Amino acid sequence: MTTNTYAGIPEEFAKLEQAKIVLIPVPYDGTSTWQKGADKGPQAFLDASANMELYDIETDTEVYQQGVYLADAITENSSPEAMVDAVHKVTKQFIKKNKFVTIFGGEHSISIGTIRAFNEMFPSLTVLHIDAHADLRKSYEGTSCNHACAVYEASQTTNLIQVGIRSMDIMETTVIDTDKTYFAHEMAVDDTWMDSAIDQMTDNVFITFDLDALDPSIMPSTGTPEPGGLFWYETLDFLKQVFVEKNVVGFDIVELCPNSKEKSSDFLAAKLYYKMLSYKFMNEAIDDDYDNTYDVSKQKSNVNKFNDDDEY
Repeated sequence: MTTNTYAGIPEEFAKLEQAKIVLIPVPYDGTSTWQKGADKGPQAFLDASANMELYDIETDTEVYQQGVYLADAITENSSPEAMVDAVHKVTKQFIKKNKFVTIFGGEHSISIGTIRAFNEMFPSLTVLHIDAHADLRKSYEGTSCNHACAVYEASQTTNLIQVGIRSMDIMETTVIDTDKTYFAHEMAVDDTWMDSAIDQMTDNVFITFDLDALDPSIMPSTGTPEPGGLFWYETLDFLKQVFVEKNVVGFDIVELCPNSKEKSSDFLAAKLYYKMLSYKFMNEAIDDDYDNTYDVSKQKSNVNKFNDDDEY
């Protein structure tokens, strides 16, 4: 990365020792199968972040003052498996340092490593997967570390909730849990989907956000854009509820495929990342200590997607 600090913040807020937040760039694009360029996503995101206002109107905060350490980029690309192992190792190291760990890709295969790390560190983990694509292939093009396999492992080892899905292979119908999947065409006519999805989450939540979950009218610069996606304010409404009601332990954002002639997508990604941080820390004072530990007694058992006794 050619950026010294995240968003150009002063050095006093960018030191690892004081920072509550860690940002790990992963400029990897080794398995994408259509538009290439996701490896350029982290730098485009950082460039846009450096030109973004750092006061958040909605939360009346300047979350960068909580401290954001920009880690060295993970550049391992000798194989998909080696990349996943590197992401897993580095992510876990920073979690152990008691940091709120965030990752910016890169294509979605990086999330195999991030999810694996968080699942090993936090019990009863829910993975909230926001995406246009199901990404549930067990293997694709000779590897289980393909972008099309991004959450297969999570489907087997965590409480996986999928939101915004509108494209999948027929084979994935044998893997997908339809009770925990919120298809875009259903969400368009069901105003209870947000509450329903949150009700199915355990207390500890990791969010993996593929930018192609958003409608291409607001996010055209992604590897595989799909019509019929989420819009800005409904996305923020949902994310804010998740952060308020659950213990979000970390998140990644993937699949920004920058276009030199279209900068709005870069700025959307930058703003989304900052909004998610703002929601996480909106009720925490700058001088409060951050503690990423958990309370097992607060774990919630999973509930059915459609519970007739629920009131929304």
